Amino acid sequence: MNLLLVIDFQNEFINEQTKNSVNELSNLINSNKYDDILFTRFINSVNNPCFKTGWTGCLDEESIKIPIDTKSYTVLDKSTYSAYNDELINYLKEHNIDNIYIVGFDIDCCVLATALNLFENNYNTYILKDYVYSCLNDNIKNEVIDILERCIGEDHVIWSFLIHKKGVNYHSINWSSSFSRGSPSINCLLSS
Repeated sequence: MNLLLVIDFQNEFINEQTKNSVNELSNLINSNKYDDILFTRFINSVNNPCFKTGWTGCLDEESIKIPIDTKSYTVLDKSTYSAYNDELINYLKEHNIDNIYIVGFDIDCCVLATALNLFENNYNTYILKDYVYSCLNDNIKNEVIDILERCIGEDHVIWSFLIHKKGVNYHSINWSSSFSRGSPSINCLLSS
């Protein structure tokens, strides 16, 4: 089964830099490309190490609110950068998850930590690079994408158009052309 793991899609992280994420992620969530969808939500507190760094976000109800209807999907609350914890591990086992597709906020913090933890624990993990965001700027996002490509492999940091609706089989992908971050163009040999 394929899981879309939506990391910390919360009001706290929606700003001028990331304002398009609400429509983009909403469309992806409603695309019917995934067998299951799971949300995480970061909750800060005065006892949290993040708070001790001086970061005071995600302390109130409005800032931790997810800006779209999560429907009947599960939302896991967390107080650490990484979503990799016993609750997530149990969820993955109970739902027989084979592939995890990560999207959300912030690529330079919680997305990065979660991806590395899942990868190091042998989960088949992918980052959808057109659906991960940095509240700071695209330069940081692109630098972290480079780091993730080096750490978990270029074939695990992908464009979302490579994920297809359930039930479609793709036997061969030819990566013969290069593409830029801004406008992907790839030659795919597809068969169903």
